[in-house]
Amino acid sequence: MRRLTLITVAMSMLFMYGCSTIGRKSSHQPGQQVACEMSKKVEVEIGYQLFLPASYDQKEKKDWPMILFLHGAGERGDDLEAVKMHGPPMLVESDPNFKFVVVSPQCPKGQFWDIAVLNALLDEIIEKYNIDQDRIYLTGLSMGGYGTWNLSTYHADRFAAIAPICGGGQARLALWMLKGMPIWVFHGAKDGTVPISESQTMVDALKKAGEDIRFTIYPETGHNAWVQAYNTPELFDWFLSHKRSDR
Repeated sequence: MRRLTLITVAMSMLFMYGCSTIGRKSSHQPGQQVACEMSKKVEVEIGYQLFLPASYDQKEKKDWPMILFLHGAGERGDDLEAVKMHGPPMLVESDPNFKFVVVSPQCPKGQFWDIAVLNALLDEIIEKYNIDQDRIYLTGLSMGGYGTWNLSTYHADRFAAIAPICGGGQARLALWMLKGMPIWVFHGAKDGTVPISESQTMVDALKKAGEDIRFTIYPETGHNAWVQAYNTPELFDWFLSHKRSDR
């Protein structure tokens, strides 16, 4: 089952901000520090491809594993068909019995993956569909590989395992935030767009910290390492072998 959907999500956020009261001007004197609060709603809008396996039944109690897929820079824009060019959203086009619910958002033209937007989308999907929150997996390629590292670093508690492809991230921060996270990294040795050193830096840092991380290098492959990676059936079995509660 394949659906195209556009969502608008309202999020409530609290900030410490420069006013001592809500709805009227500050009454405290300069030279003083006071605790402040601001409440603001933000609208988020994003288009995405949604795949539900052929045997999915909304009325059934069964919760399904889910893959959140982040595309690369070339698929940005407002044409949702472009999202199906690579990775899981391409695979499910010919496999209605794919074992996962697949959510594939589209990043707007000229922008990069936004953590707040992706979190809002996750909340929306979990609320509307039968998703096993213990088995949510994150993967992406190129710009989406960077997005995978970034989103999982700041929100590791949401994912059971991640698979960044030809991307990179913040190694020092990942050391603290991705402890115990099952990670399988892919990269082409001849990648002229995203140097393999971007993945190697992340892998080396996490391995040095004692993390069990897998790194697959394709010696003769350039930037499109995702073709081989996503055509590796073991990757999806590997996803299913991990649960968030096991960490």
